[in-house]
Amino acid sequence: MADDSASVETDSGSESRELQVYWGNSPQHSSPSTSLQEGGGDGPNYELYDELEEAMAEEDKSLREAFEKSMRRREDLKDAINDARMRERKDFEEELARKAQKVENMSQQVDKLTVHLCIALDEKLSLQMEIAKSNQMVQESEQNMLSAVEQLDKYKMERDDLQEHASNTITPLSFSLHEIEGATGNFDPSMKIGQGGYGSVYRGFLRHTQVAIKTLTSQSMQGRSEFQHEVHNLSKLRHPNIVTLIGSCPDACIIIYEYLPNGSLEDRLSCRDNSTPLSWKTRIRIAAELCSVLIFLHSESIVHGDLKPDNILLDANYVCKLSDFGMCRVVNRNEESSNTTGCYVTVPKGTFGYIDPDFAETGELTPKSDVYSFAVILLRLLTGNKPAVGLAAEMQMALDGGRLKDILDPTVEDWPFVQAQQLAYLALRCCKRNRTSRPDLASEVWWLLEPMRASCDISSFQVSSDENRRTPPYFICPILQDIMVDPHVAADGYTYELEAVRGWLDGGHSTSPMTNLQLPHCNIVPNHSLRSAIQEWQQLQRR
Repeated sequence: MADDSASVETDSGSESRELQVYWGNSPQHSSPSTSLQEGGGDGPNYELYDELEEAMAEEDKSLREAFEKSMRRREDLKDAINDARMRERKDFEEELARKAQKVENMSQQVDKLTVHLCIALDEKLSLQMEIAKSNQMVQESEQNMLSAVEQLDKYKMERDDLQEHASNTITPLSFSLHEIEGATGNFDPSMKIGQGGYGSVYRGFLRHTQVAIKTLTSQSMQGRSEFQHEVHNLSKLRHPNIVTLIGSCPDACIIIYEYLPNGSLEDRLSCRDNSTPLSWKTRIRIAAELCSVLIFLHSESIVHGDLKPDNILLDANYVCKLSDFGMCRVVNRNEESSNTTGCYVTVPKGTFGYIDPDFAETGELTPKSDVYSFAVILLRLLTGNKPAVGLAAEMQMALDGGRLKDILDPTVEDWPFVQAQQLAYLALRCCKRNRTSRPDLASEVWWLLEPMRASCDISSFQVSSDENRRTPPYFICPILQDIMVDPHVAADGYTYELEAVRGWLDGGHSTSPMTNLQLPHCNIVPNHSLRSAIQEWQQLQRR
């Protein structure tokens, strides 16, 4: 404001000086009388004077008006400049205030964010501490779980042992080498009845009982570990189609089995010692029994791993008994399925022609490995003494060319063509190169073999004079091991004596006595056709 006052004073001084220029100091504004006197002549010219006076007055008036107008304009300009300066200053102050407020707001936001960041860091630290604590608890829980699982396994083993003794399971006996030598006549070659990869098999008498004695040879590829493995497994497994373990001689790695007079399936298929060929009914029954015992083993998560006719023994009634469990393995079990779907990785072993090619390549032993070997055995049952190697391809060519009859065992003259064809196609499905393409034994194979076994014209027993005198095995109750009087079919497809199967179900069992699989229901149905067949056979035996 001081600057504005100084400006006003300066303008006033300038105005005074300008007035002086106009009215006092300018030589052009001399008085009219002086001008008239200086003009000379005859005397004053008043008329000219008046005109001059009037002109000068007009000029002074115009100058004064122009000056006043200029001063007004100058004042207006000065006011406009002052107003502009005031507005500019006001706008600057307002902008400055806005920016100051914005800075203040940002500062407050920064303070808030800083507070939130501190809170977040505290929460993060707290969560990290909780995570570390949780991880420690998880580790402790895992350790506790492992300990609990180990304890549970221990309790299960103790329970199994107690159940084994409670069910009157015979504990394998222990024999000395001296007893074994006495039973075999010091391993007399005339007592030798077989030879395998494990060693030699002898017939002998131990404690007034005829037995089969399998010895470990020094050239054996299986060794002591497989001897212990087989003894352990056979002491736990119970099934009508598994060979019975009587005892062992641990010092010499010798295993003692029940004696089976009809030798192995290989002996019978090759008609060793000019033995009578197996009838087609007996072959179908053997296939069904082998399927049954494999279903049982797989339900227990066990894979046999070395299926072949040499390891299938036949008792006096030609009932098959699976043996040689030295290569069997326990595999992981899928709890969502009734069947074993896991695998056991090991060095591939087995017999060429029967070993699963997938197992031979990958070393993964699975239940499907047994299915492949079972398929080759089916083909052997159909073709007799043909070699196993390349047999599947030969059968496929015969089926494709309509020459099935040409490849069937010629020693069996009355093969029913439809059933033989069904068995051939079933065998080819079971020995597919891709193991995932092979059928399931329980849900597919068994439901074909069981009706086939039951429909083998059970009322006609005159197959051979030897078989006519023997009780057909399907007349025997699997539980009582005696001829059935009132046969009934359970949900597992097997036929049992009514009293025996009712006792089994009333005892709280919900699984099959044969396969150990869960029964879909507990209903039982009378088997009238089998009952009539048993009665007819018994009448024939009385004649």
